[in-house]
Amino acid sequence: MRTTTHAARGLAALICTLLFATGAFAQALLDGQRFVGDLGEKGKPADERNDAITFAGGQFHSAVCDKWNFGKGTYKATRVGDAIAFEAETVSDSDGRLVWRGTVKGDELEGTFVHHRKPTWYRPNPEPIEHWVKAKRAG
Repeated sequence: MRTTTHAARGLAALICTLLFATGAFAQALLDGQRFVGDLGEKGKPADERNDAITFAGGQFHSAVCDKWNFGKGTYKATRVGDAIAFEAETVSDSDGRLVWRGTVKGDELEGTFVHHRKPTWYRPNPEPIEHWVKAKRAG
């Protein structure tokens, strides 16, 4: 019985280590990278230019969104062929949340984000608004 308990503990420790390492590796795929580019509402031209998008310390950040009080958000990254897919969510107490999805291939970042606007008395059930983003690796 003692051997089974010891083996089970060892297996549990190995699984935890692998899960941690996989998460750290996924994060490392984009951590420390910065992109600069444009974004706009789906089907329309860019309404924001030269946004700085950064991946650092497991956090995603879009600098242009600071003016609406969107902060940093945790991101996930996975390798998909010769690209890296990412997902992130940033939140603003005043404006709702942004759900980001995209890929980085070579020096280019391309994706979308959906603005889930915060309900108000005059707009109790706002429709989400989809946007596009295109950026190039900076420096």
